[in-house]
This record gives sequence, structure tokens and C-alpha cells, in this order.
Amino acid sequence: MTPRLRSRLWRHHLPLALAVGVSGVALYVTRPFPDLITRLSFASAWPALVLLAVTLGIGPWRKLTGRDTPTSQDLRRDIGIWAGITGLFHTGIGQCVHLRGRPWLYYVYEKWKAMPLRYDMFGLSNETGLIAALILLVLLATSNDASLRALGLARWKRWQRWNYGCFTLAALHSFGYLLGIEALKAGWIALVILSVLAVLMLQTAAWRRA
Repeated sequence: MTPRLRSRLWRHHLPLALAVGVSGVALYVTRPFPDLITRLSFASAWPALVLLAVTLGIGPWRKLTGRDTPTSQDLRRDIGIWAGITGLFHTGIGQCVHLRGRPWLYYVYEKWKAMPLRYDMFGLSNETGLIAALILLVLLATSNDASLRALGLARWKRWQRWNYGCFTLAALHSFGYLLGIEALKAGWIALVILSVLAVLMLQTAAWRRA
């Protein structure tokens, strides 16, 4: 184990694991849902969304505070890794919340005549979530030095910029469920709005500073 990796494990991964674990447990035990699967889905969704927002805010924040913004930064990468782990866990467990035993019906109609792909709020929310998860899988798989060396700096950065699309799709997925399917309290809607606004404000401010 190199000194750099050891430092990342203690300074980044351990605090991130604790933060994800504590927040997930808090969300799990405070939910009124009657079953394990629904609670796990809810408890993993929000840490993943917030961590994604943080990954998009680190670069602009460093620029606004006058610090260097390297193409690859360990802290941003490690937060992204935990966003990927948590988000993919949410995607997997989420396939079992509704329509249990028939997860394909998240995306296609059971009885269709002209259009098999679901285009109602339920379908669109699940489809945006699935695409976000696929992007997240690619980002997670390439968040390492070996991929950086293999792809080259410019091409690796182009892949990593898909994080913007991933966050946008994840936010749309969240809004779809909050407004059209589960109808949760306004506080959760406000959390998504605040996350989106924070990213937009930081990105815009950093772009103007450039």
C-alpha cells in the first residue's frame, strides 16, 4: 500500500464511509415505511444525490477560493467513488420496491399496443434513474489511476464530465418520484432544489471567474 493510498483511506474513505453509514441509518430508522427494501432504497438515495452534488461543487469552490483545480483530485475522486457505490446500491435495491418480481415493468408497459417504453411519470422517473446509474457505473469504473493512464488525460476528463449529465438525470429522477409518485413532504423537494441550486451557483460563479 502506497503512502498516498494509505492517506486517502484514512483521510477520505473512512470519513465518507462513516458519513454514508450514519446518514443511511438515520434515514432508515426514521422512515415510516413498513418493509426493509423500501427503507433501504430511501436511505441510500439521498446520500448518493448529495455526494454527487458535492463532486460538482469541489472544483468551482477551489477556483473561487483561489486554489489550484487539478484535472484529477483525490478528494473529488473519492467522494465520487462513494457516490457511485451508494447510487448503484440504490439502483439495485430500488428495482425491488415497486412491482416486486417484475422489475422490467419499471420501464415497459405490461400490455402495450403501439409504444412498449413507459412514458408516464413512473416510467420516465425510472428511465432517467437507470441512465444516471449506467453513467455512474462508467464513472466509478474509470475513477482510478489505471484508467487515467490508459485513456490519457484529455479523454479521461471527457468521460468524467458525464458527471454533469448523471447529476441532472438523478435530480430529474428525484423530482419525478417526489412530485408524481411518492408525494413526500416538501422538505425532501427542497433538498433536491437546494442541491441543484448550489451546483448551478458554484458552477456559474466559477465560470464567470475564469
